[in-house]
Amino acid sequence: MGTEEKSDSDKAKEAEEKHERARATMEELEKNPPDKLEDWPDDEAKYETFGGSEAGESTYDEHHEEVLGAHSVRHHDDGSVEVKGEKVDNPDEYKGDPIPGGPTDPDAPDMPGEEPEKDD
Repeated sequence: MGTEEKSDSDKAKEAEEKHERARATMEELEKNPPDKLEDWPDDEAKYETFGGSEAGESTYDEHHEEVLGAHSVRHHDDGSVEVKGEKVDNPDEYKGDPIPGGPTDPDAPDMPGEEPEKDD
């Protein structure tokens, strides 16, 4: 047994040092980003996020999920809606506006090959 194996704590310290070096590299690149793709790092720094949230700002998930509505609202395939496990009387209150040009948009143009709807 002539070779020494690194302990878990040594491996963790080494990984943390790599991470810190990569973070420092990206902080320098933020100040003066390269123009050409080949000038970007291809070591551990390439896995670091360029930019990032500033202190006090919310993360991506916290900021964007708030517009989805309460997490206790469930939409079912039959069109019914539950809030906190109880069905609501008017599911339309929990519907959002249709996506412009999407399949539920009444003002969307017909898709190629679709038959135009006829008013009866």
